[in-house]
Amino acid sequence: MLSDFMANELKKWLRDSMLRFMLFYPVLFALIGRYLVPWLADTAGFEVELFADVILVVLVLIIPQVYGAIMGFSLLEDRDDKILTSIRVTPLSIHGFLSVRIIIMVALSFIACIFVILFSNIISFTWLQLIVIASLASLLAPFTGLLINSLSSNKIEGFAVMKGVGTLLILPVVSLFFFDAKELMFSPVPGYWPAKVISSIVRGDGILYLAMYQYIAVGFGYIIMLNIIMYRVFIRRIIRKG
Repeated sequence: MLSDFMANELKKWLRDSMLRFMLFYPVLFALIGRYLVPWLADTAGFEVELFADVILVVLVLIIPQVYGAIMGFSLLEDRDDKILTSIRVTPLSIHGFLSVRIIIMVALSFIACIFVILFSNIISFTWLQLIVIASLASLLAPFTGLLINSLSSNKIEGFAVMKGVGTLLILPVVSLFFFDAKELMFSPVPGYWPAKVISSIVRGDGILYLAMYQYIAVGFGYIIMLNIIMYRVFIRRIIRKG
């Protein structure tokens, strides 16, 4: 059943030119990290190591953003085709249908995050650090997909919301230049937490305002809570629309 579901999803993504292009984003950003960043460093005369956390945060946070957008537009297409309404009369519940899709997006985002970090080779991480970073960052994918669907009714509106959500990626990057309590101003933005975990690993524990385990623990709790809230908002929206 899962293989059939995944095959249908892949066919749907490949039918849409924008989604088809977005599927290759992780490869594009991995290549940027591996080849373009060192070339820019040599050309402009700066050391990659000094900005390693900034570069990695940009490369990593774009991944769940992309897979969240794919999930969001896939759901918008399902809503246009009344598939979510049809599911209610089948043995598969709407919760089961959405759970499978969320798990797929989190898994793809997790694998892509690890691939981008390893291939870009900006800095070496242990496997435990890689898993923690990829796990935390990949939880942003369902949040993005559900947010797009909660704020839009069609693909045109969804594209506008996606652009707005994309601008939020700037704030976690800006937060990396703060090392005291002022950085907490950016903490409501979900991407702040994986960004700070990356920065605390790169710069070393004790330099940032919180300890690394605090960023990890609070980050997981906060992003999971946001996903639950957004899921409930999305379900209420579907029920209201009928």
